[in-house]
Amino acid sequence: MAHKSGFVNIVGSPNVGKSTLMNQLIGEKLSIVTSKAQTTRHRILGIVNDEDYQVVFSDTPGVVNTAYKLHEAMMDYVNTSLKDADVLLFITDTRENDMNHKETLEKIQKLRVPVICLINKIDLSDQPKVMERIQYWQEKLPNAIIYPVSALHGFNLEQIWEKILELIPENPAYFDKEEISDRPMRFFVSEIIREKIFMHCDKEIPYSCQVEIEEYKEEETITRIRALIIVERDSQRGIIIGKGGDMIKRIGRESRMEIERFIAHKVFLETYVKVDKDWRSTEAKLKKYGY
Repeated sequence: MAHKSGFVNIVGSPNVGKSTLMNQLIGEKLSIVTSKAQTTRHRILGIVNDEDYQVVFSDTPGVVNTAYKLHEAMMDYVNTSLKDADVLLFITDTRENDMNHKETLEKIQKLRVPVICLINKIDLSDQPKVMERIQYWQEKLPNAIIYPVSALHGFNLEQIWEKILELIPENPAYFDKEEISDRPMRFFVSEIIREKIFMHCDKEIPYSCQVEIEEYKEEETITRIRALIIVERDSQRGIIIGKGGDMIKRIGRESRMEIERFIAHKVFLETYVKVDKDWRSTEAKLKKYGY
């Protein structure tokens, strides 16, 4: 049997369940998940290896209309994923009446690679609504294969797996068979901290934050990490720190516990907050932070 390998890229509007889907498909939490839109900012690869195949999943930011330079960088990840996909997973949900970015939908309609349209969150809907959504997307994407799913509860994901393995091309492995992602450990640590900021801070604060790992030092009995939380204004710095330092302590404590689970090692985590004015709107600063 020939070895199969391919890029299976996940695209859709914000908050429809892209990251939850990828984490379920690869069996590992690589993409952070919150109830807030635009949590994912980077393109994150999750690699599933077997003797006969390698499936490279790609989680992308939610498709948005650009308001900041940061949004432009996020949309660059989306557009690249449309170009290099061997199979595209287009994910919507039962509450999304129409995709919020018509230009991206038009690009999907013109793709020559297989498109699988997943209607997510069916556990939060009823049968007539699900059937109405299936009919709607069959008309919008006549060449797509459509599945109703619940990424959170794993419903129908076995069928998705079977279809993906059927559709990916014959290729040698793109990555070492021991790898689960192309990202370094520092990246996942920064994402865990950013997830806690999203969970505990409101309004514009999570969207104004960037997390940089200044030190990641593995010792025999402990991993020492120093993280810098970057905000745009002094007022945001005060909110992240909190009264008497209570917010930064909470973020740090919960981050440390999850990092320890992720790396299976005891962690000493230090967190600091720094103001870098208007970093989301400055191209040079975005490049400095890896966008």
